[in-house]
Amino acid sequence: MHILTAGVDEAGRGPLVGSVFAAAVILPETFDLPGLTDSKKLSEKKRDALAEMIKNQAVAWHVAAAGPEEIASLNILHATMLAMKRAVDGLSVRPEKIFIDGNRIPEHLGIPAEAVVKGDSKIIEISAASVLAKTARDAEMYALAQRHPQYGFDKHKGYGTKQHLEALKQYGVLPEHRRDFAPVRNLLAQQALF
Repeated sequence: MHILTAGVDEAGRGPLVGSVFAAAVILPETFDLPGLTDSKKLSEKKRDALAEMIKNQAVAWHVAAAGPEEIASLNILHATMLAMKRAVDGLSVRPEKIFIDGNRIPEHLGIPAEAVVKGDSKIIEISAASVLAKTARDAEMYALAQRHPQYGFDKHKGYGTKQHLEALKQYGVLPEHRRDFAPVRNLLAQQALF
């Protein structure tokens, strides 16, 4: 008998802006997802194509997020765990087991779960979740780039690159910026002095 297993992964723990995303995916016993692996190893074009295929073939999938305010009040680790729990809770089919990328398991899942270090390259359900989380995170950055083109979010995806840090200094902190992350926090502290 095929056990229904869900893979869970997150995207966007490191950036200075936006939400942290998590996805949960249950794949059927047979599926056709050629080239599926850890989303970080795929081109954006390939990720986008695979994301559509995963959504069409999955038994169930759900993408959830925790926003900048939650990240600031909980810290990034706990906000990530919250997003993961939301992703699992949002599945329309309840899995019998969950595999989570990394070394920590969110609390109160109510389903047996196992953390797998580098799981996104070992367990296909986690690979699928990594693709959905990453494409959702990228979509948020493209939407933000349209509203605030001067920050270059479409290029650096919110990471603390030289371009992003210079834009922060020049144009200031947006409501979507993570106020508890050091580069943003330091800038706000400097501004408070003047």
